[in-house]
Amino acid sequence: MWINLIYEYLREILGKNVKLGILGDTHYPDKTSYLPDLIFNVFKSEKVDLILHTGDLTAPEVLERLAEISPTIAVKGNLDQTTLPEEKILEINNLKIGLIHGHQFLSLDEQILKYKALEMGVDILIFGHTHRFFYNKYEYMGKEVILFNPGSPTVPRMSDPTFVVGEITEGKFNFRIFKPWETQWKYP
Repeated sequence: MWINLIYEYLREILGKNVKLGILGDTHYPDKTSYLPDLIFNVFKSEKVDLILHTGDLTAPEVLERLAEISPTIAVKGNLDQTTLPEEKILEINNLKIGLIHGHQFLSLDEQILKYKALEMGVDILIFGHTHRFFYNKYEYMGKEVILFNPGSPTVPRMSDPTFVVGEITEGKFNFRIFKPWETQWKYP
């Protein structure tokens, strides 16, 4: 039922610029006892149309809080004890977006991720699991593919904590990175 409502909503926003709130690896409350308010404040003030979570939410409350702002689509991470799907494919304004966590692979090297994007038939593959921001665009086997990881806003690994607001405009994907520790952080 909830998924059907999201797809109805996606049909309504097709044809206009679409703002996406993108995050992953929040690990609340198993590895952190605090979700930065900045995540919710930015997604609200930016008026995101849709929120994408790359998994490892680890608690349903995270999905519930995000869904209060905008329809939210999430995939299952290796630490999620939910019935979320392992992967999703969305089409927004002629861009196919694949959403996975990434724990399914022994290694998350770029070669494997490019093959996964081609296998899924997507223009952008959004993944998580590494807890590090990553963006690269490739011309691969005759197709342009973007690999994108929003990082983790709460439990980064050898990087800054990050989350992203993306925008799809006329078939192009642009984004801004937000870093909670630089702008707001209250350690419990």
